[in-house]
Amino acid sequence: MSKIFAIGDIHGCIDKLKALVTIIGADPADDTLVFMGDYIDRAEGGPDVVDYVLALRNKYHKVVCLCGNHEYMLLRYLEGVDEDMYLGNGGLATLKAYGISPAESPRKRKSKIPPEHLKFFESLLLYYETQDYLFVHAGLKPGVPLEAQTAHDLVWVRQEFIESDDDFGKRVIFGHTRSGEPIISLNKIGIDTGAVYGGRLTCLELPTERFHQV
Repeated sequence: MSKIFAIGDIHGCIDKLKALVTIIGADPADDTLVFMGDYIDRAEGGPDVVDYVLALRNKYHKVVCLCGNHEYMLLRYLEGVDEDMYLGNGGLATLKAYGISPAESPRKRKSKIPPEHLKFFESLLLYYETQDYLFVHAGLKPGVPLEAQTAHDLVWVRQEFIESDDDFGKRVIFGHTRSGEPIISLNKIGIDTGAVYGGRLTCLELPTERFHQV
């Protein structure tokens, strides 16, 4: 039976990502890798993570890449929008890795992102559904239909989702909200375990609900 391997927030931790992909034992022909977003920021390995994920796309039959709030912020920063917000949330590490100065114009900033990386950031999905699960970076706004959720909701929502006992129709797999161990409840599973803060990088294997960590 095909499996799904959902990988939590990476934030430039390329060594942990490589080690995790090695130990999970996913079948490139049958299994699906789902990345929950936040490939970049807080550590300078973001571009290396993007290169690695792009390489995995050539090896694995199905790789799903979700948009995190950090990719959402980067794209806005490259357009000159909410610049202070991005810089205050770990964006300087990514700018340094790409050779971008905050003093540069938005056009100049964007020109320094490799075209394949920019295409990657612009192609990221806000959510991914299977028959039994809904994968989304941050979560869902309770009481709002999926089709009415905004991009901001899906990449930024936090406490109101974490505290909600709502039935979202499917079990929600999410990242974004950091905890020492995975967050497990009847309606959701959270897998951001703070890799960039010295915690572990977590992968959730489905449907067995087995956790792999490095």
